[in-house]
Formats: sequence, C-alpha cells, structure tokens
Amino acid sequence: MQNENDSSSGAVFVQTNEAEANRVLAFRRAADGQLSGVDSQLTGGRGDGVPHLTSQGSVVLTGDGRHLLITNAGSDDLSLFAVDDEGLSLVATVATGGAAPKSVAERDGLVYVLNADVPSLAGFRLEGGSLQPLGEPRALDAGADPAQVGFTPDGSGLVVTERGTNSIVLYPVNAEGRLGEPTVSPSSGPTPYGFAFAGNALVVTEAFGAEAGKAAASSYVIQGKSATPVSRSIGNGRSEICWAVVTKDGRYVFTTNFADGAVSRYSIADDGTLSLEDAVAAKAVEGQPGLRDEDLSKDGRFLYAIDADSGRIFGWSVDHGRLSALGSWAGVPATVAGLAAS
Repeated sequence: MQNENDSSSGAVFVQTNEAEANRVLAFRRAADGQLSGVDSQLTGGRGDGVPHLTSQGSVVLTGDGRHLLITNAGSDDLSLFAVDDEGLSLVATVATGGAAPKSVAERDGLVYVLNADVPSLAGFRLEGGSLQPLGEPRALDAGADPAQVGFTPDGSGLVVTERGTNSIVLYPVNAEGRLGEPTVSPSSGPTPYGFAFAGNALVVTEAFGAEAGKAAASSYVIQGKSATPVSRSIGNGRSEICWAVVTKDGRYVFTTNFADGAVSRYSIADDGTLSLEDAVAAKAVEGQPGLRDEDLSKDGRFLYAIDADSGRIFGWSVDHGRLSALGSWAGVPATVAGLAAS
C-alpha cells in the first residue's frame, strides 16, 4: 500500500480482534505521516472479543514488507495477507496447533507463533505465498503466561517473555528453523512483557503486576545461549508499561504506558546501558488508560500507537528521539489490538 509517486508513503495496520469475525484495518499513510482511507478486510478467523489483547506482536509485517501476519486468538489460527500497491489480499488462514495465538514473529521466511493458552510455539515456513508447518508445536511451561515471541537480530535465537514465571526464555534456532533446548534467564523485574532489540541489546518492559507508578524497563545482551542483564528495572514513574519499539538508529526506545496514556523515551548506549530520558515524551489522553500497541514507520520518521479506550490511533513525528504530535484518527473498536506500520 504505497503511492507510486511517493516512496515515503506507507500504511498502518491493526486488527479488530472481534469475536464474531476478526478484521484487519489498513490506514493509508501520506508522506507527512497523516492517515486516511481505511480499508477493512476479514482475516478468515475470529478474535477473542476481549478489549486489550494481552500481547505484543499480534500484527506483524514480514521483513521484506510483502506479507502481513495476523493472529486470530478466538479461532486458534494465523492469517497471511499479501501486501502490494493495490492493498491487502488474504492468502491463507492456517491453524496454529494451539489455543489463543497472540504474538507472531518472522525472519527470512521463518515464522513462529506464540499460543497463549496451554502455551506453545508453532513454527512455519513462508514459501511461495503459503505457510508450511514445521512439525508439532513446542510446549512451554504451563504457567508461562507468555507475552511476546521474537527473533534475535541474527536469527540464531527465538525469545519469549513469560509473565507467569518472570522469565526471559531463549531458544536456539538451527539451520532448518527448528528450536533447540531453551535457556531460562530470570527477569530483572516482575511481569516482563513486550521487547525490542537495539543491535545485540534486548530491551524488555516490566509491568510490575500493574502496580501504580512502578513501570520499568531493563536491558540485556545476548551472550551465547542466555540473556545477561545490563541495566535493571529502570523505572519511569508511570503505570502498566507493556510495549516497546526501537528507533531505526538503535539509539532510543519508546515505551507505551497503558494505565496513564504516556509514551516514555529511553536512550540506549552501545554497550546496552538503558537510561530514562523522558517519562512523558508524548501522550495520547493524559491520565486515561488505553494506550498500547505501537510501531514506527519503516523509514523511522513516524510513531503510531493504539489508544483502545478512546477508539483512536495516535501519531507522532520522530526527530532525533523527540516526538511531535501529528494527530489522531478514529475508526477502531474497543477490542482493537496489534499495530504494524510500513
């Protein structure tokens, strides 16, 4: 979804997560970051119909930008859309072999889906526009309550954050895309949730059991088969931090605080050291809950985030880590979840 006359345009995608029939909403993004022209398409599956889907990464663009992956938490399947200048077209909806898929990751055609209920990881190979299963799903700890799945930057590992066990789990990935035995590292703070990589540094948000004013983030470096802490539980004084995204230059991390409507900015040094720069770098509706899933445009110039409680998407321009409000756009239901931007 790109204007042929302007290579800096793109799109923002979210899922409605509606129980009767899940949909993907595609907003066209102009070169100045403004959104318009909402396109709605059925995913072929169902959402769980519950506001605030408990995960990061339920809507993901593939690395080459040619496909969109969407988890359907209510029907236990994964939707694959083709993305081109004409918009979206549904290619396939495949069963994940588990219950309540809520997060998905892709790298070089290798796809892993995180099933949240009776937790497991299901692998697929994206080839020729189809998803081919990689054997049976891999079981996680029964009490894992997992939040996100994602690949390490070099693709040699797969990371899962487990809120139930307060752990960060790293699975080695072999040449065939299959998972080896995991290494479990304790989270620096309770309720590890969303994460993002800045080079080899892993930044993880910590919701601290939704305790007011206790939101924090920690950083780690991946050394061998485990995650080694660098900065432990750097608080921002906000509440229910859950989602994280790293700027294109790898210098800043933006986190969204669900309970109070703020976007926080952290800086990250070359050695992985994390520092809070601005607890309120931007805001949706100050003091009101609802701010959640976020993503940066592919060129790194714009940040977008869902505010589910107000039924809007908020946008900001990005300039050396500084955020300036672009506006907000209505048209998403209270059950909206996941956000991917091109």
